[in-house]
Amino acid sequence: MISNLSLYDNLIIILYFAVVLYIGLFLSKFKDKNTSDYFLAGRNLGWFAVGISLFATNISSEHIVGLAGAGYKGGIAVGQFEWMAVFIIIILGWFFAPVFIKSGVFTMPEFLGKRYDNRSRIYLTWISIFAYIFTKISITLFAGGMLLSEVLGWDMFNSAVLLVLVTGIYTVVGGMSSVVYTQIFQTIVLIAGALLLTIFGMNEIGGVSALTSKIPEDFYTIFKPMSDPDFPWTGIIFGAPILGIWYWCTDQYIVQRILSAKGIDSARKGTLLAAFLKVLPVFILLIPGLIALILYPDISPDQAFASLLNSDILPLGIKGVVIAGLFAAMMSSLASAFNSTAILFTLDIYKPRFPKSSESELVLVGRLSTVVMVLSAILWIPLLKLLSNQMYVHIQTMQAFISPPIACVFIFGLLWKRANSRGAFGALIGGGSIGLLRLILEWIQYPAIKDIVFFNWILSINYLHFAIFLFIFSSVILIALSLQEVKETTKENINEFFTVGELGLGINSTFNYTKSRLIRGDLFFSLFLILIVFSIWGILLF
Repeated sequence: MISNLSLYDNLIIILYFAVVLYIGLFLSKFKDKNTSDYFLAGRNLGWFAVGISLFATNISSEHIVGLAGAGYKGGIAVGQFEWMAVFIIIILGWFFAPVFIKSGVFTMPEFLGKRYDNRSRIYLTWISIFAYIFTKISITLFAGGMLLSEVLGWDMFNSAVLLVLVTGIYTVVGGMSSVVYTQIFQTIVLIAGALLLTIFGMNEIGGVSALTSKIPEDFYTIFKPMSDPDFPWTGIIFGAPILGIWYWCTDQYIVQRILSAKGIDSARKGTLLAAFLKVLPVFILLIPGLIALILYPDISPDQAFASLLNSDILPLGIKGVVIAGLFAAMMSSLASAFNSTAILFTLDIYKPRFPKSSESELVLVGRLSTVVMVLSAILWIPLLKLLSNQMYVHIQTMQAFISPPIACVFIFGLLWKRANSRGAFGALIGGGSIGLLRLILEWIQYPAIKDIVFFNWILSINYLHFAIFLFIFSSVILIALSLQEVKETTKENINEFFTVGELGLGINSTFNYTKSRLIRGDLFFSLFLILIVFSIWGILLF
Protein backbone atom coordinates (compact mmCIF):
# COMPACT_ATOMS: atom_id res chain seq x y z
CA MET A 1 0.00 0.00 0.00
CA ILE A 2 1.15 3.55 -0.75
CA SER A 3 1.20 5.39 2.59
CA ASN A 4 0.40 8.90 1.32
CA LEU A 5 -2.69 7.77 -0.61
CA SER A 6 -6.15 6.88 0.68
CA LEU A 7 -7.46 3.33 0.78
CA TYR A 8 -9.68 4.02 -2.25
CA ASP A 9 -6.76 5.39 -4.30
CA ASN A 10 -4.62 2.38 -3.41
CA LEU A 11 -7.37 -0.05 -4.38
CA ILE A 12 -7.80 1.63 -7.76
CA ILE A 13 -4.07 1.40 -8.49
CA ILE A 14 -3.99 -2.26 -7.43
CA LEU A 15 -7.02 -2.94 -9.61
CA TYR A 16 -5.28 -1.27 -12.55
CA PHE A 17 -2.21 -3.51 -12.27
CA ALA A 18 -4.37 -6.60 -11.80
CA VAL A 19 -6.38 -5.90 -14.95
CA VAL A 20 -3.27 -5.12 -17.00
CA LEU A 21 -1.53 -8.33 -15.96
CA TYR A 22 -4.71 -10.35 -16.54
CA ILE A 23 -5.10 -8.98 -20.06
CA GLY A 24 -1.41 -9.22 -20.88
CA LEU A 25 -0.81 -12.72 -19.53
CA PHE A 26 -4.13 -14.50 -19.98
CA LEU A 27 -5.99 -13.11 -22.99
CA SER A 28 -2.95 -13.40 -25.26
CA LYS A 29 -1.98 -16.89 -24.16
CA PHE A 30 -1.01 -19.41 -26.86
CA LYS A 31 -1.19 -16.82 -29.66
CA ASP A 32 2.46 -16.87 -30.67
CA LYS A 33 2.86 -19.87 -32.96
CA ASN A 34 5.00 -17.94 -35.44
CA THR A 35 6.67 -14.56 -35.98
CA SER A 36 3.52 -13.07 -37.49
CA ASP A 37 1.58 -13.99 -34.34
CA TYR A 38 4.23 -12.85 -31.89
CA PHE A 39 5.39 -9.64 -33.56
CA LEU A 40 2.31 -8.56 -35.57
CA ALA A 41 -0.60 -10.11 -33.64
CA GLY A 42 -1.28 -12.43 -36.57
CA ARG A 43 -1.89 -9.39 -38.83
CA ASN A 44 -5.44 -9.52 -37.54
CA LEU A 45 -6.02 -6.25 -35.66
CA GLY A 46 -9.27 -4.41 -36.31
CA TRP A 47 -9.48 -0.66 -36.83
CA PHE A 48 -10.37 0.13 -33.21
CA ALA A 49 -7.38 -1.78 -31.83
CA VAL A 50 -5.07 -0.18 -34.42
CA GLY A 51 -6.25 3.34 -33.59
CA ILE A 52 -6.13 2.93 -29.82
CA SER A 53 -2.70 1.30 -30.00
CA LEU A 54 -1.31 4.11 -32.15
CA PHE A 55 -2.48 6.69 -29.63
CA ALA A 56 -1.35 4.73 -26.56
CA THR A 57 2.07 4.07 -28.08
CA ASN A 58 2.53 7.77 -28.72
CA ILE A 59 1.36 9.12 -25.35
CA SER A 60 3.90 8.44 -22.63
CA SER A 61 5.14 10.01 -19.41
CA GLU A 62 7.13 12.64 -21.31
CA HIS A 63 3.84 13.78 -22.82
CA ILE A 64 2.14 13.98 -19.44
CA VAL A 65 5.03 15.68 -17.65
CA GLY A 66 6.49 17.44 -20.69
CA LEU A 67 3.34 18.95 -22.18
CA ALA A 68 2.21 20.27 -18.81
CA GLY A 69 5.71 21.65 -18.20
CA ALA A 70 5.95 23.27 -21.64
CA GLY A 71 2.49 24.79 -21.18
CA TYR A 72 3.53 26.12 -17.76
CA LYS A 73 6.69 27.66 -19.22
CA GLY A 74 5.48 29.16 -22.49
CA GLY A 75 1.83 28.46 -23.25
CA ILE A 76 0.08 26.40 -25.88
CA ALA A 77 2.49 26.83 -28.79
CA VAL A 78 3.98 23.40 -27.99
CA GLY A 79 0.55 21.94 -28.75
CA GLN A 80 1.25 22.55 -32.42
CA PHE A 81 3.16 19.25 -32.48
CA GLU A 82 -0.04 17.49 -31.43
CA TRP A 83 -2.26 19.23 -33.97
CA MET A 84 0.27 18.88 -36.79
CA ALA A 85 0.29 15.17 -36.02
CA VAL A 86 -3.37 15.01 -37.07
CA PHE A 87 -2.40 15.86 -40.65
CA ILE A 88 0.53 13.43 -40.66
CA ILE A 89 -1.53 10.53 -39.30
CA ILE A 90 -4.12 11.09 -42.02
CA ILE A 91 -1.29 10.91 -44.58
CA LEU A 92 -0.14 7.68 -42.92
CA GLY A 93 -3.56 6.08 -43.35
CA TRP A 94 -4.24 7.17 -46.92
CA PHE A 95 -0.82 7.00 -48.56
CA PHE A 96 1.79 5.10 -46.53
CA ALA A 97 -0.32 2.33 -44.98
CA PRO A 98 -1.50 0.80 -48.31
CA VAL A 99 2.09 0.65 -49.53
CA PHE A 100 3.47 -0.99 -46.40
CA ILE A 101 0.67 -3.53 -46.10
CA LYS A 102 0.85 -4.55 -49.77
CA SER A 103 4.62 -4.96 -49.55
CA GLY A 104 4.13 -7.72 -46.93
CA VAL A 105 7.09 -6.64 -44.80
CA PHE A 106 7.47 -7.11 -41.04
CA THR A 107 9.66 -4.07 -40.38
CA MET A 108 10.50 -0.68 -41.82
CA PRO A 109 14.18 -1.59 -42.27
CA GLU A 110 13.03 -4.62 -44.28
CA PHE A 111 10.94 -2.32 -46.45
CA LEU A 112 13.90 0.01 -46.98
CA GLY A 113 16.07 -3.00 -47.82
CA LYS A 114 13.62 -4.12 -50.50
CA ARG A 115 13.35 -0.65 -51.96
CA TYR A 116 17.09 0.07 -51.90
CA ASP A 117 19.62 -2.40 -50.49
CA ASN A 118 20.85 -4.13 -47.34
CA ARG A 119 23.06 -1.18 -46.33
CA SER A 120 20.03 1.04 -45.85
CA ARG A 121 18.29 -1.75 -43.97
CA ILE A 122 21.17 -2.15 -41.51
CA TYR A 123 21.48 1.60 -41.01
CA LEU A 124 17.80 2.05 -40.20
CA THR A 125 17.80 -0.96 -37.88
CA TRP A 126 20.59 0.33 -35.69
CA ILE A 127 19.55 3.98 -35.73
CA SER A 128 16.04 2.90 -34.70
CA ILE A 129 17.33 0.84 -31.78
CA PHE A 130 19.50 3.79 -30.75
CA ALA A 131 16.49 6.11 -30.91
CA TYR A 132 14.33 3.76 -28.84
CA ILE A 133 16.93 3.61 -26.09
CA PHE A 134 17.71 7.34 -25.95
CA THR A 135 14.44 9.03 -26.96
CA LYS A 136 11.75 6.57 -25.89
CA ILE A 137 12.76 4.19 -23.12
CA SER A 138 15.12 6.58 -21.32
CA ILE A 139 12.81 9.61 -21.48
CA THR A 140 9.80 7.53 -20.43
CA LEU A 141 11.64 6.13 -17.41
CA PHE A 142 13.13 9.50 -16.49
CA ALA A 143 9.82 11.35 -16.64
CA GLY A 144 7.87 8.57 -15.00
CA GLY A 145 10.41 7.92 -12.27
CA MET A 146 10.69 11.61 -11.47
CA LEU A 147 6.92 12.02 -11.27
CA LEU A 148 6.39 8.93 -9.13
CA SER A 149 9.14 10.14 -6.83
CA GLU A 150 7.48 13.54 -6.39
CA VAL A 151 3.91 12.24 -6.10
CA LEU A 152 4.30 8.93 -4.23
CA GLY A 153 7.63 9.51 -2.53
CA TRP A 154 9.15 6.48 -4.26
CA ASP A 155 12.83 6.28 -5.03
CA MET A 156 13.34 7.08 -8.72
CA PHE A 157 15.40 3.94 -9.33
CA ASN A 158 12.97 1.57 -7.61
CA SER A 159 9.90 3.01 -9.32
CA ALA A 160 11.55 2.77 -12.75
CA VAL A 161 12.60 -0.83 -12.09
CA LEU A 162 9.04 -1.74 -11.08
CA LEU A 163 7.64 -0.27 -14.29
CA VAL A 164 10.19 -2.05 -16.46
CA LEU A 165 9.69 -5.43 -14.80
CA VAL A 166 5.88 -5.42 -14.84
CA THR A 167 5.79 -4.20 -18.43
CA GLY A 168 8.49 -6.62 -19.48
CA ILE A 169 6.63 -9.64 -18.09
CA TYR A 170 3.57 -9.40 -20.29
CA THR A 171 5.53 -8.08 -23.28
CA VAL A 172 7.85 -11.10 -23.22
CA VAL A 173 5.03 -13.58 -22.71
CA GLY A 174 2.42 -12.31 -25.15
CA GLY A 175 4.29 -10.18 -27.68
CA MET A 176 2.31 -7.78 -29.84
CA SER A 177 -1.09 -9.19 -28.82
CA SER A 178 -0.40 -8.46 -25.15
CA VAL A 179 0.89 -4.99 -25.99
CA VAL A 180 -2.18 -4.02 -28.02
CA TYR A 181 -4.84 -5.58 -25.77
CA THR A 182 -3.40 -3.95 -22.66
CA GLN A 183 -3.16 -0.64 -24.51
CA ILE A 184 -6.91 -0.60 -25.15
CA PHE A 185 -7.54 -0.70 -21.40
CA GLN A 186 -4.63 1.64 -20.64
CA THR A 187 -5.92 4.28 -23.06
CA ILE A 188 -9.29 4.38 -21.31
CA VAL A 189 -7.57 4.84 -17.95
CA LEU A 190 -5.12 7.40 -19.34
CA ILE A 191 -7.80 9.61 -20.91
CA ALA A 192 -10.09 9.30 -17.87
CA GLY A 193 -7.30 10.28 -15.47
CA ALA A 194 -6.10 13.25 -17.51
CA LEU A 195 -9.65 14.46 -18.11
CA LEU A 196 -10.54 14.27 -14.41
CA LEU A 197 -7.43 16.21 -13.42
CA THR A 198 -8.28 18.91 -15.95
CA ILE A 199 -11.91 19.16 -14.81
CA PHE A 200 -11.09 19.41 -11.10
CA GLY A 201 -8.21 21.78 -11.84
CA MET A 202 -10.47 24.08 -13.85
CA ASN A 203 -12.99 24.03 -11.04
CA GLU A 204 -10.28 24.99 -8.54
CA ILE A 205 -9.17 28.11 -10.46
CA GLY A 206 -12.72 29.27 -11.28
CA GLY A 207 -13.32 27.94 -14.79
CA VAL A 208 -12.43 29.02 -18.32
CA SER A 209 -12.77 32.74 -17.57
CA ALA A 210 -10.05 32.51 -14.93
CA LEU A 211 -7.83 30.53 -17.28
CA THR A 212 -8.00 33.29 -19.89
CA SER A 213 -7.81 36.27 -17.53
CA LYS A 214 -4.98 35.07 -15.25
CA ILE A 215 -2.64 33.79 -17.97
CA PRO A 216 -0.43 36.17 -20.01
CA GLU A 217 -1.96 36.83 -23.42
CA ASP A 218 1.11 35.68 -25.33
CA PHE A 219 0.69 32.21 -23.79
CA TYR A 220 -2.16 31.71 -26.26
CA THR A 221 -0.07 32.66 -29.29
CA ILE A 222 0.21 29.53 -31.42
CA PHE A 223 2.44 30.90 -34.20
CA LYS A 224 5.54 32.39 -32.61
CA PRO A 225 8.01 34.72 -34.43
CA MET A 226 10.81 33.22 -36.51
CA SER A 227 13.23 34.26 -33.78
CA ASP A 228 11.49 32.22 -31.07
CA PRO A 229 14.06 29.78 -29.59
CA ASP A 230 11.63 26.86 -29.26
CA PHE A 231 8.63 27.11 -31.60
CA PRO A 232 9.17 29.54 -34.53
CA TRP A 233 6.23 29.48 -36.93
CA THR A 234 8.51 28.58 -39.85
CA GLY A 235 9.81 25.60 -37.92
CA ILE A 236 6.31 24.48 -36.97
CA ILE A 237 4.95 24.71 -40.52
CA PHE A 238 7.96 23.33 -42.41
CA GLY A 239 10.11 21.52 -39.85
CA ALA A 240 7.62 19.74 -37.61
CA PRO A 241 6.07 17.79 -40.55
CA ILE A 242 9.51 16.33 -41.32
CA LEU A 243 9.74 14.99 -37.77
CA GLY A 244 6.14 13.83 -38.09
CA ILE A 245 6.71 11.89 -41.33
CA TRP A 246 9.63 10.07 -39.74
CA TYR A 247 7.84 9.33 -36.47
CA TRP A 248 4.32 8.50 -37.68
CA CYS A 249 4.95 7.13 -41.17
CA THR A 250 8.35 5.39 -41.14
CA ASP A 251 9.23 4.46 -37.54
CA GLN A 252 8.78 0.80 -36.57
CA TYR A 253 7.63 1.92 -33.13
CA ILE A 254 4.45 3.33 -34.71
CA VAL A 255 4.09 1.58 -38.07
CA GLN A 256 4.16 -1.88 -36.46
CA ARG A 257 0.49 -1.26 -35.61
CA ILE A 258 -0.28 -0.62 -39.27
CA LEU A 259 1.52 -3.81 -40.31
CA SER A 260 -0.58 -5.71 -37.75
CA ALA A 261 -3.91 -4.57 -39.21
CA LYS A 262 -6.33 -6.97 -40.94
CA GLY A 263 -6.04 -4.97 -44.14
CA ILE A 264 -5.89 -1.54 -45.69
CA ASP A 265 -9.40 -0.57 -44.57
CA SER A 266 -8.67 -1.44 -40.93
CA ALA A 267 -5.35 0.42 -41.06
CA ARG A 268 -6.91 3.54 -42.57
CA LYS A 269 -9.84 3.65 -40.15
CA GLY A 270 -7.45 3.03 -37.27
CA THR A 271 -5.30 6.00 -38.26
CA LEU A 272 -8.39 8.22 -38.43
CA LEU A 273 -9.33 7.19 -34.89
CA ALA A 274 -5.78 7.96 -33.73
CA ALA A 275 -5.88 11.33 -35.52
CA PHE A 276 -9.13 12.17 -33.73
CA LEU A 277 -7.63 11.25 -30.36
CA LYS A 278 -4.57 13.43 -31.06
CA VAL A 279 -6.79 16.49 -30.80
CA LEU A 280 -7.19 15.76 -27.07
CA PRO A 281 -3.67 16.06 -25.52
CA VAL A 282 -3.58 19.85 -25.66
CA PHE A 283 -6.82 20.04 -23.69
CA ILE A 284 -6.21 17.26 -21.14
CA LEU A 285 -2.40 17.25 -20.82
CA LEU A 286 -1.24 20.80 -21.64
CA ILE A 287 -4.05 22.79 -19.98
CA PRO A 288 -3.12 21.33 -16.55
CA GLY A 289 0.20 23.14 -16.98
CA LEU A 290 -1.63 26.46 -17.32
CA ILE A 291 -3.75 25.59 -14.29
CA ALA A 292 -0.57 24.88 -12.30
CA LEU A 293 0.84 28.25 -13.41
CA ILE A 294 -2.13 30.00 -11.79
CA LEU A 295 -2.03 27.94 -8.61
CA TYR A 296 1.76 27.57 -8.22
CA PRO A 297 3.56 30.39 -10.09
CA ASP A 298 6.98 29.78 -8.50
CA ILE A 299 7.68 26.11 -9.25
CA SER A 300 9.82 24.48 -11.93
CA PRO A 301 7.90 23.78 -15.20
CA ASP A 302 8.45 20.02 -14.94
CA GLN A 303 6.85 20.06 -11.50
CA ALA A 304 3.55 21.36 -12.86
CA PHE A 305 1.80 18.01 -13.21
CA ALA A 306 3.15 16.66 -9.91
CA SER A 307 2.10 19.81 -8.05
CA LEU A 308 -1.50 19.33 -9.14
CA LEU A 309 -1.44 15.69 -8.06
CA ASN A 310 0.08 16.58 -4.69
CA SER A 311 -2.56 19.24 -4.03
CA ASP A 312 -5.95 18.67 -2.46
CA ILE A 313 -8.01 19.47 -5.57
CA LEU A 314 -8.70 15.78 -6.29
CA PRO A 315 -11.28 13.91 -4.15
CA LEU A 316 -10.63 10.46 -2.67
CA GLY A 317 -10.43 7.82 -5.36
CA ILE A 318 -9.99 10.31 -8.21
CA LYS A 319 -6.29 10.72 -7.46
CA GLY A 320 -5.93 6.94 -7.83
CA VAL A 321 -7.47 7.10 -11.30
CA VAL A 322 -5.09 9.90 -12.35
CA ILE A 323 -2.05 8.00 -11.05
CA ALA A 324 -3.27 4.83 -12.77
CA GLY A 325 -3.46 6.90 -15.97
CA LEU A 326 0.17 7.87 -15.46
CA PHE A 327 1.14 4.22 -15.06
CA ALA A 328 -0.87 3.42 -18.20
CA ALA A 329 0.96 6.02 -20.27
CA MET A 330 4.38 4.82 -19.19
CA MET A 331 3.71 1.10 -19.53
CA SER A 332 2.01 1.31 -22.92
CA SER A 333 4.96 3.15 -24.45
CA LEU A 334 7.58 0.96 -22.78
CA ALA A 335 5.83 -2.19 -24.03
CA SER A 336 5.82 -0.83 -27.57
CA ALA A 337 9.50 0.09 -27.41
CA PHE A 338 10.47 -3.35 -26.06
CA ASN A 339 8.41 -5.18 -28.69
CA SER A 340 9.63 -3.01 -31.58
CA THR A 341 13.26 -3.46 -30.57
CA ALA A 342 12.73 -7.22 -30.37
CA ILE A 343 11.33 -7.47 -33.89
CA LEU A 344 14.14 -5.31 -35.30
CA PHE A 345 16.83 -7.45 -33.70
CA THR A 346 15.16 -10.75 -34.55
CA LEU A 347 14.15 -10.14 -38.16
CA ASP A 348 16.66 -7.52 -39.34
CA ILE A 349 19.80 -8.63 -37.50
CA TYR A 350 19.44 -12.26 -36.39
CA LYS A 351 17.40 -13.78 -39.24
CA PRO A 352 19.61 -12.46 -42.11
CA ARG A 353 22.61 -14.05 -40.37
CA PHE A 354 20.77 -17.31 -39.72
CA PRO A 355 18.31 -17.60 -42.64
CA LYS A 356 17.43 -21.22 -41.89
CA SER A 357 16.04 -20.41 -38.45
CA SER A 358 12.63 -21.94 -37.74
CA GLU A 359 9.61 -19.88 -36.73
CA SER A 360 9.73 -21.20 -33.17
CA GLU A 361 13.41 -20.29 -32.93
CA LEU A 362 12.72 -16.75 -34.12
CA VAL A 363 9.92 -16.34 -31.57
CA LEU A 364 12.33 -17.52 -28.88
CA VAL A 365 14.95 -15.02 -30.05
CA GLY A 366 12.26 -12.34 -29.94
CA ARG A 367 11.44 -13.20 -26.35
CA LEU A 368 15.11 -13.31 -25.33
CA SER A 369 15.86 -9.99 -27.02
CA THR A 370 12.93 -8.46 -25.15
CA VAL A 371 14.41 -9.77 -21.90
CA VAL A 372 17.76 -8.22 -22.84
CA MET A 373 16.06 -4.87 -23.51
CA VAL A 374 14.31 -5.03 -20.15
CA LEU A 375 17.60 -5.74 -18.35
CA SER A 376 19.38 -3.04 -20.38
CA ALA A 377 16.69 -0.54 -19.44
CA ILE A 378 17.23 -1.35 -15.76
CA LEU A 379 21.00 -0.87 -16.11
CA TRP A 380 20.40 2.44 -17.91
CA ILE A 381 18.22 3.86 -15.10
CA PRO A 382 21.10 5.23 -12.91
CA LEU A 383 22.21 7.46 -15.83
CA LEU A 384 18.78 9.03 -16.28
CA LYS A 385 19.65 11.98 -14.06
CA LEU A 386 21.92 13.24 -16.84
CA LEU A 387 18.91 14.01 -19.02
CA SER A 388 17.51 17.48 -19.57
CA ASN A 389 14.61 18.61 -17.40
CA GLN A 390 12.86 20.18 -20.40
CA MET A 391 12.09 16.69 -21.62
CA TYR A 392 9.39 17.33 -24.20
CA VAL A 393 11.50 19.87 -26.06
CA HIS A 394 14.54 17.63 -25.49
CA ILE A 395 12.95 14.66 -27.26
CA GLN A 396 11.74 16.83 -30.15
CA THR A 397 15.27 18.24 -30.44
CA MET A 398 16.90 14.81 -30.64
CA GLN A 399 14.37 13.67 -33.23
CA ALA A 400 15.08 16.76 -35.33
CA PHE A 401 18.68 15.62 -35.72
CA ILE A 402 17.84 11.97 -36.47
CA SER A 403 14.71 12.04 -38.58
CA PRO A 404 15.25 14.18 -41.74
CA PRO A 405 17.54 11.77 -43.67
CA ILE A 406 15.22 8.83 -42.92
CA ALA A 407 12.11 10.78 -43.94
CA CYS A 408 13.94 11.80 -47.11
CA VAL A 409 14.77 8.29 -48.31
CA PHE A 410 11.24 7.02 -47.61
CA ILE A 411 9.52 9.92 -49.37
CA PHE A 412 11.75 9.73 -52.45
CA GLY A 413 11.56 5.95 -52.40
CA LEU A 414 7.79 6.05 -52.66
CA LEU A 415 7.43 8.95 -55.07
CA TRP A 416 10.48 8.79 -57.36
CA LYS A 417 11.34 5.58 -59.18
CA ARG A 418 14.79 6.76 -60.12
CA ALA A 419 15.92 7.04 -56.50
CA ASN A 420 18.49 4.26 -56.09
CA SER A 421 20.44 2.53 -53.35
CA ARG A 422 23.54 4.65 -53.84
CA GLY A 423 21.57 7.86 -53.42
CA ALA A 424 19.63 6.57 -50.43
CA PHE A 425 22.67 5.35 -48.54
CA GLY A 426 24.55 8.56 -49.33
CA ALA A 427 21.65 10.60 -47.94
CA LEU A 428 21.46 8.46 -44.80
CA ILE A 429 25.20 8.67 -44.10
CA GLY A 430 25.68 12.29 -45.18
CA GLY A 431 22.58 13.64 -43.47
CA GLY A 432 23.05 11.36 -40.48
CA SER A 433 26.62 12.59 -39.97
CA ILE A 434 25.54 16.23 -39.91
CA GLY A 435 22.72 15.38 -37.52
CA LEU A 436 25.11 13.45 -35.27
CA LEU A 437 27.52 16.40 -35.24
CA ARG A 438 24.75 18.73 -34.05
CA LEU A 439 23.68 16.19 -31.43
CA ILE A 440 27.23 15.84 -30.08
CA LEU A 441 27.64 19.62 -29.94
CA GLU A 442 24.38 19.84 -27.99
CA TRP A 443 25.69 17.32 -25.45
CA ILE A 444 29.25 18.64 -25.05
CA GLN A 445 28.44 22.21 -23.95
CA TYR A 446 32.11 23.18 -23.56
CA PRO A 447 32.77 26.96 -23.72
CA ALA A 448 35.62 26.34 -26.17
CA ILE A 449 33.14 24.97 -28.69
CA LYS A 450 31.43 28.35 -28.94
CA ASP A 451 34.71 29.98 -29.97
CA ILE A 452 34.75 27.93 -33.19
CA VAL A 453 32.68 29.91 -35.68
CA PHE A 454 31.34 26.93 -37.64
CA PHE A 455 30.26 25.02 -34.52
CA ASN A 456 28.75 28.16 -33.02
CA TRP A 457 26.75 28.71 -36.21
CA ILE A 458 25.42 25.14 -36.16
CA LEU A 459 24.39 25.45 -32.51
CA SER A 460 22.68 28.78 -33.13
CA ILE A 461 20.17 27.28 -35.60
CA ASN A 462 16.79 26.44 -34.09
CA TYR A 463 16.31 22.67 -34.02
CA LEU A 464 13.21 22.82 -36.26
CA HIS A 465 14.99 25.05 -38.77
CA PHE A 466 17.92 22.63 -38.60
CA ALA A 467 15.53 19.78 -39.49
CA ILE A 468 14.49 21.69 -42.63
CA PHE A 469 18.13 22.27 -43.60
CA LEU A 470 19.01 18.62 -42.92
CA PHE A 471 16.10 17.35 -45.02
CA ILE A 472 17.10 19.57 -47.96
CA PHE A 473 20.75 18.57 -47.58
CA SER A 474 19.85 14.86 -47.56
CA SER A 475 17.53 15.30 -50.55
CA VAL A 476 20.25 16.99 -52.59
CA ILE A 477 22.62 14.10 -51.88
CA LEU A 478 19.99 11.49 -52.79
CA ILE A 479 19.02 13.22 -56.04
CA ALA A 480 22.61 13.93 -57.11
CA LEU A 481 23.85 10.38 -56.51
CA SER A 482 20.74 8.79 -58.03
CA LEU A 483 21.07 10.85 -61.22
CA GLN A 484 24.81 10.28 -61.42
CA GLU A 485 24.57 6.53 -62.01
CA VAL A 486 21.46 4.48 -62.80
CA LYS A 487 22.39 1.03 -64.06
CA GLU A 488 19.96 -1.06 -66.08
CA THR A 489 19.82 -3.73 -63.39
CA THR A 490 18.92 -1.10 -60.84
CA LYS A 491 16.10 0.18 -63.03
CA GLU A 492 14.73 -3.34 -63.43
CA ASN A 493 14.84 -4.01 -59.69
CA ILE A 494 13.08 -0.75 -58.92
CA ASN A 495 10.36 -1.32 -61.49
CA GLU A 496 9.81 -4.85 -60.19
CA PHE A 497 9.51 -3.57 -56.64
CA PHE A 498 7.09 -0.86 -57.68
CA THR A 499 4.92 -3.57 -59.22
CA VAL A 500 5.20 -6.15 -56.45
CA GLY A 501 4.98 -3.63 -53.61
CA GLU A 502 2.46 -1.46 -55.49
CA LEU A 503 4.27 1.67 -54.38
CA GLY A 504 1.83 3.95 -56.12
CA LEU A 505 -1.18 2.37 -54.42
CA GLY A 506 -1.69 4.97 -51.73
CA ILE A 507 -1.99 7.92 -54.11
CA ASN A 508 -3.77 6.17 -56.96
CA SER A 509 -6.25 4.38 -54.75
CA THR A 510 -7.21 7.50 -52.85
CA PHE A 511 -9.14 8.61 -55.90
CA ASN A 512 -10.34 5.15 -56.93
CA TYR A 513 -11.59 4.36 -53.43
CA THR A 514 -14.00 7.30 -53.44
CA LYS A 515 -16.36 5.13 -55.51
CA SER A 516 -17.04 3.11 -52.37
CA ARG A 517 -19.56 4.49 -49.88
CA LEU A 518 -17.44 3.34 -46.92
CA ILE A 519 -14.32 4.93 -48.36
CA ARG A 520 -16.20 8.15 -48.97
CA GLY A 521 -17.12 8.11 -45.30
CA ASP A 522 -13.45 7.85 -44.35
CA LEU A 523 -12.63 10.68 -46.74
CA PHE A 524 -15.31 12.92 -45.24
CA PHE A 525 -14.11 12.12 -41.72
CA SER A 526 -10.54 12.99 -42.76
CA LEU A 527 -11.75 16.35 -44.03
CA PHE A 528 -13.70 16.82 -40.80
CA LEU A 529 -10.55 16.26 -38.72
CA ILE A 530 -8.64 18.77 -40.85
CA LEU A 531 -11.49 21.25 -40.37
CA ILE A 532 -11.28 20.76 -36.57
CA VAL A 533 -7.60 21.71 -36.52
CA PHE A 534 -8.13 24.73 -38.77
CA SER A 535 -11.06 25.79 -36.57
CA ILE A 536 -8.87 25.58 -33.44
CA TRP A 537 -6.22 27.66 -35.17
CA GLY A 538 -8.84 30.19 -36.25
CA ILE A 539 -10.27 30.55 -32.74
CA LEU A 540 -6.83 31.04 -31.20
CA LEU A 541 -5.65 33.43 -33.92
CA PHE A 542 -8.70 35.68 -33.95
